[in-house]
Formats: sequence, structure tokens, C-alpha cells
Amino acid sequence: MSYRNRSYGSRGYRSRGFSRPAPVKEGEEYEADITELSSRGDGIAKIQGFIIFVSGAKTGDHVKFKVTRVAQRFATAEIV
Repeated sequence: MSYRNRSYGSRGYRSRGFSRPAPVKEGEEYEADITELSSRGDGIAKIQGFIIFVSGAKTGDHVKFKVTRVAQRFATAEIV
């Protein structure tokens, strides 16, 4: 069997480059519930399934936050 001809399917490394745009924008304010904590202690909120790490937030909080950075798969924010 030749490894060159191996199929990786739709979940392989080739599908990583096609992602949808982030539903949040840097500098904008949003409100959401904090559903869990990250390993670094930041609160995790989700908007349309997109992860936002909110510094200073705790699980169960409903917070208004300002997005400080948007990456391809997550964003960071601060409480307003």
C-alpha cells in the first residue's frame, strides 16, 4: 500500500484552511453567560459556538465584555 494515495477524508489536515469568519469583532462589546473556566482561570463564553476567553469572569456570571483580540478559532476579552 502506498501512503501517497491514502485518503484522509473530510476530517484530515486538508480541511483546516476553510473556516467561517468570527462572529465577533475586535473593539466591540457583547453580553454572554460564562459556561466554564479555562485552564488559565479565564471565563469561557460562546457566541454562535465561537469561544471567547473573558479575563476575570467566573462560571455562572452573565457579563458584558469588550473583545480585545480575535484569532481564527477564539477571541479574548475584558469585562466592561
